[in-house]
Amino acid sequence: MERRRKRAAVMFNKGYSASEVGRRLGVGRQSSCRWKNAWEAGGTDALKSKGHAGRKPRLGIQQREEITVALVQGPEAQGYRTNLWTLPRVARLIKGMTGVDYHPGHVWRLLRSLGFSCQRPTRRAIERNEQKITFWKQTTWPSLKKKPAKKAAPLSSSMKAG
Repeated sequence: MERRRKRAAVMFNKGYSASEVGRRLGVGRQSSCRWKNAWEAGGTDALKSKGHAGRKPRLGIQQREEITVALVQGPEAQGYRTNLWTLPRVARLIKGMTGVDYHPGHVWRLLRSLGFSCQRPTRRAIERNEQKITFWKQTTWPSLKKKPAKKAAPLSSSMKAG
């Protein structure tokens, strides 16, 4: 966009009207008029980009990297008894490391921007025995499983006549 505004400044210098500049650059008449007013008031510098819109991030790049390292180390490394990150735990981690207070309901946005995704643990019975399950799948299951029906001759007209 800034490149387009700079091209507009060159055109304004050559005497083009705001409407003509807007038409040639493919922008609305209102935008080109606003650009022309800014250009008349402050020259080409007035058409430079103002930077990203919106609020500045609450955490710096270094803080975000430190949080990522702590998250990868796991909750047990941070003093928790279970190996499961929850949003309130992550919020407490951020508060403890940086002093920045995040609401647990909004921590997921930060996690997503850091490259993490929601991973729900699978529930498994405590009594689960993987060896017995594997043995059952290899020996018992094949005998219980329905066998596929024998294939009938294809009903295609493209078969070669014998």
